[in-house]
Amino acid sequence: MASLLSPVAPLDPLWRLTVDQYHAMIDSGILPSGSPVELVEGVLLQKMPKKAPHRIATRATRRALESTVPAGWFVDEQEPITLEDSEPEPDVMVARGDSSDYPNRHPGPADVALVVEIADATILRDRGVKMRMYARAGIANYWIVDLNTSRVEVRTSPEGDGYRVVTIYSRHDAIPTQWGMIAVADLLPKP
Repeated sequence: MASLLSPVAPLDPLWRLTVDQYHAMIDSGILPSGSPVELVEGVLLQKMPKKAPHRIATRATRRALESTVPAGWFVDEQEPITLEDSEPEPDVMVARGDSSDYPNRHPGPADVALVVEIADATILRDRGVKMRMYARAGIANYWIVDLNTSRVEVRTSPEGDGYRVVTIYSRHDAIPTQWGMIAVADLLPKP
């Protein structure tokens, strides 16, 4: 049996879905709304169950960002963003405008200023396929809140399949953002 921490590539070719095909599956009821999957690079990936620390960190991150971002931006939690070949549901994101500005579509790369993934068992996925997907889409700021180490990995300057700048912040640090400083401790569950 494969470990949750070791990625296993399928040996057979995969049939990749387009974002439009994914939407059609949802619209037709093949994938009921709220199904525990997300489209990543044309493949349906099962979302991992969330433990209490993940839930706490997700809510804490959303609150910390909501207290920092000004009018003209909104913070959302576990809602889709539409990329060229993917429709991930990041744990937290900051997007331009207000959620009501997107009545017929989800925010896209040009709308999204920051994507945050909360990582425990998903750390390899978040540093691998998720990071590659966000970088390719040109998402300027990608954070991984690593619950295993109580650190935040901040990735900026997307280029190709990755980010040119990676900065690690510990529990006692503060992260500079375009809206102000955010204390790492405010993003993590209490020790």
